Amino acid sequence: MSTFWSWYITALTIGTLLALFWLIFATRKSETHKTETEQTMGHAFDGIEEYDNPLPKWWFMLFLGTLLFAIGYLALYPGLGNWKGVLPGYEDGWTQVGQWQREVDQADELYGPIFAKYAAMPLEEVAKDPQALKMGGRMFATYCSVCHGSDAKGAVGFPNLADNHWRWGGEPAAIKTSILNGRMGSMPAWATVIGEDGVQQVAAYVRKELAGLPLPADKSFDLEQGAAVFAANCLACHGAEGKGMALLGAPDLTSPAGWIYGSSLTQLQQTIRHGRNGQMPAQEQYLGNDKVHLLAAYVLSLSQNKAQ
Repeated sequence: MSTFWSWYITALTIGTLLALFWLIFATRKSETHKTETEQTMGHAFDGIEEYDNPLPKWWFMLFLGTLLFAIGYLALYPGLGNWKGVLPGYEDGWTQVGQWQREVDQADELYGPIFAKYAAMPLEEVAKDPQALKMGGRMFATYCSVCHGSDAKGAVGFPNLADNHWRWGGEPAAIKTSILNGRMGSMPAWATVIGEDGVQQVAAYVRKELAGLPLPADKSFDLEQGAAVFAANCLACHGAEGKGMALLGAPDLTSPAGWIYGSSLTQLQQTIRHGRNGQMPAQEQYLGNDKVHLLAAYVLSLSQNKAQ
């Protein structure tokens, strides 16, 4: 801010405060009656008359207090042009960003050694530490529950973290990598490639032959044609047996419990017809390695004792 505008804002602010002080005291001084009276102002509305009584003292003191507060605030914090304030610990002036960073630094100084202690331990050991799991649970509720749910059982488009169905691998290192670096999953749309008939047949093949789920009794499907479409277009990602590929995030088609977009025939057709796109945001920038290590241990603990 230029010097001119700094002085302009300062003069305008201080002038306004002085004017308000004058207004309050001048109004107080000009009051005709110093105590309550039955005399009215001479006008009425709907049978209601206004008495000519002085402003209550507590009300006057409240107005005065707000002005004194304003003076104190403007002395401590920026508000008068280029004035940075005299608040202790803010030599460069108080800002909301600086306040946030100050609190973060204080928290890191206090809790950093605790996170560092767990970060030096293998994930498997951290996943068995009760205190670490309490901390990880609170972090999960803060950063992860909005997508995966408070019980970690996910929702449509968001995987269940409390079972043993993992798109990118359920090993400790893979879980940590998923949280640290994020994941980008993409299922291409196949309607324009294999046609609507191809969508119908390959969806039936996946549901019946790979997942072992029943098909509608009132409809007929050509499972051999579905198998041929699968071999020509789906095998590269999902494998010959449909077991998926963790490297690509391709799900295991033989385990419908891991299908995050639904396992009904209609939902399966929709997935094949239009494709799916999902993203797990990277948390390294926001949480750092030590906190992610603790969070990964908590997620690992959720599925350690689950049946396959």
